[in-house]
Amino acid sequence: MPHATADMEDATTGSVATPVSTATPTTSQADDDIELPDAPQPSTTTTTDKVALEDIFNDDVSDSEFLTSTADVPSSPPLQNGHASSSPTSSAPAVTASTESYSDPTIMLQYYARLFPFRPLFLWLNASPSPSPRFANREFAFTLSNDAYLRYQSYPSHDLLRKDILRLNPSRFEIGPEYSTNPRDRKTLRKASTFRPLTKEMVFDIDLTDYDDIRTCCVKANICEKCWKFATMTIKVLDVGLREDFGFEHILWVYSGRRGVHAWISDKAARELDDDKRKALVGYFEVLKGGVQSGKRPYFFEILAEQEPFLRKEGEERLLQLLPDKDLNDALRKKWASAPERPSRKKWDDIDELAKTGVSKALDTKALAAAKQDIRLEYTYPRVDVEVGKKRIHLLKSPFVVHPGTGRVCVPITCGGDMKRAEQFDPLTVPKVTELLREIDAFQTEDLGTEEEDGARPDNTKTMKDWEKTRLRPYYNMFNDYVAKLVKSENVSLKRERDEDGHTGTNGMEF
Repeated sequence: MPHATADMEDATTGSVATPVSTATPTTSQADDDIELPDAPQPSTTTTTDKVALEDIFNDDVSDSEFLTSTADVPSSPPLQNGHASSSPTSSAPAVTASTESYSDPTIMLQYYARLFPFRPLFLWLNASPSPSPRFANREFAFTLSNDAYLRYQSYPSHDLLRKDILRLNPSRFEIGPEYSTNPRDRKTLRKASTFRPLTKEMVFDIDLTDYDDIRTCCVKANICEKCWKFATMTIKVLDVGLREDFGFEHILWVYSGRRGVHAWISDKAARELDDDKRKALVGYFEVLKGGVQSGKRPYFFEILAEQEPFLRKEGEERLLQLLPDKDLNDALRKKWASAPERPSRKKWDDIDELAKTGVSKALDTKALAAAKQDIRLEYTYPRVDVEVGKKRIHLLKSPFVVHPGTGRVCVPITCGGDMKRAEQFDPLTVPKVTELLREIDAFQTEDLGTEEEDGARPDNTKTMKDWEKTRLRPYYNMFNDYVAKLVKSENVSLKRERDEDGHTGTNGMEF
């Protein structure tokens, strides 16, 4: 697979590349004994203090994660001849919609400094507020502004991750697995086979381009409200299956920023799946072909009404190819030829109506019923990029990065099984990075009103973080809630394990 570029939508493979390279990485097996390149070392180290579990997301924790609006870095990047200036202290006019470049380094620096949730990201990937190899041995990969690709980066704390991202100022970055040793130290190993992935969230990647053969409203990277229903349908079907059939609880659905959806399953059992089990899990949803029936039939009729997949000649022929009886097909062609604008729903009903008239003496009704069920699945069943979920070495774009093509932030869609959120999610209203920066500048206390959708307004707006002043707030709060429940679950699980080992009580569980 090609190296990550500014317009990549999918995850990159676990291939080996030089620390900073514009060459295409080549795929290699984790057990191959190959020369492993070094990665730059962080300039400093820090120690994260232990904190109480209830204070994980306390806004009073002083970790210098965010700059304030009064810092030297302005919220809206200035312009020089229609382009953002490289000088963060320039007083030139702010970027306008007609001139903004979403991957402009000045804009990205603003976003990372003011809005990116580094500490919640650490808590999520570490599943604990206490530093551990789950985060320290985690791989991060950066796409730099010149399209160079930097792999095998790792950090002992969220603060060092933040500092390096502010230094490198990538256009985007991806998250990989926790390795058996620190990725930066892999060159010290005698054999590359001892450097192997241990754990990673189970992931699914859905791209609407995989529906191009059945969606009629948009093509390629374009999306609209109609075809986004394919994404909503996929979320609902997979979420039900992952929860009811496999017992997973901590499932986060994230908008890719343009035309896709990513699922992150963070349960300990999911993180510890080996590649064979991941392949089997992905295969379950491939082979199952409809075992999860929730919502299938209503969505199929919605697709017929909104996409009209059988309206045109090519759509008719695609449908007929999936039916098992030639005589029935001939009768359907004749009827539809006399009514070329007949809606897809009526053409679907025509199948049973003509079958009942006896147009085919050899019609196998059971085969017809099975074929119709397969057609429903063909047009409604989730289309998943199976390669992304099969192996731990695959990297996937981090939540809350900015898509360089659209400028939209990769925000959470839903978590905790709340499918109402998924149904209400509109990708076309997701805030763009430039809009967020302008919202910080335009913020006024009275603009908050008396109550926010996600909770009461803060008591002291002067101490508000910049993300609280923008439309990023509800997405940030959703992510915080997801992470808090994950950390609490890990705490309970660890306490249970300690009790089983004879270590009772909570005195040993310090955070």
